[in-house]
Amino acid sequence: MATQISAQSQIDPAVIEPPQPEAPPHPRLRFHAQFHSSYLPDDRDVTVYLPPGYDDEPDRLYPVLYLHDGQNLFDPRTSFIPGRTWQVAETADTVIEAGEVEPLIIVGIANTGERRLAEYTPTRDWKMGGGEADRYGELLAHDLLPFISDSYRVRPGLDSTGLGGSSLGGLVSLYIGLKYPDLYGRLVVMSPSVWWNHRSIVGYVNETASRLPHHPRIWLDVGDAEGRRTLADTDLLDRRLEACGWRPERDLHYERIPGGTHDETAWSQRVGPMLRFLFPADQR
Repeated sequence: MATQISAQSQIDPAVIEPPQPEAPPHPRLRFHAQFHSSYLPDDRDVTVYLPPGYDDEPDRLYPVLYLHDGQNLFDPRTSFIPGRTWQVAETADTVIEAGEVEPLIIVGIANTGERRLAEYTPTRDWKMGGGEADRYGELLAHDLLPFISDSYRVRPGLDSTGLGGSSLGGLVSLYIGLKYPDLYGRLVVMSPSVWWNHRSIVGYVNETASRLPHHPRIWLDVGDAEGRRTLADTDLLDRRLEACGWRPERDLHYERIPGGTHDETAWSQRVGPMLRFLFPADQR
């Protein structure tokens, strides 16, 4: 049934709520629409956060953290759950200005919707498909990283480059990070989808760890309200990383978050601690 409009609302504009202006974007976000790569069929938007003081120090170079699911990081209008983001820009500003985290550039790489599962999974599951993470990794290594280095003042080097995400984004970050050990020295693995294809990522850790020239520094976490299987799987991954030589609180931080759930609100609360561990202000 159609909504009825009262006679008063038709003649009295005072009772009609004026449209609310959209929140202005963060002043140091830069937007690159429809970034194109030859490795995968879909273009994707890329959003770049620049740290406080970026425009004031034209000779300074900055480390870079690349994060998947870029729609969910900065803008409440594009987030998977409207209004809920990781609050990456606001949190990064806070910890940088407090002197806790080294000023860094953060790049949000939007997913491509229906093809997100395919691009974020390293192996093909007989039932669910997927398995295009190798091509996604080539997109990052050969197209996006060079583009960001050419467009912004990026500090080169392994310890200055990080990669991260949550859920399937956490899974693909660990996979690509281990596949390209010469590119990524810092990894964000939040609430990872260890379950994918019979926990194949655990076997991949076993296979690759002994061949790595060095171990990337890893932030690994899970919320204790994400479900028993997710907890058990992430515990297993933590034990496997330690067995393969990662050292707790030196190049591996594993945290179970009390009450942590599998959503943007929960992940937003981990951004600050993650940045403090991976990009501490005193690391240079």
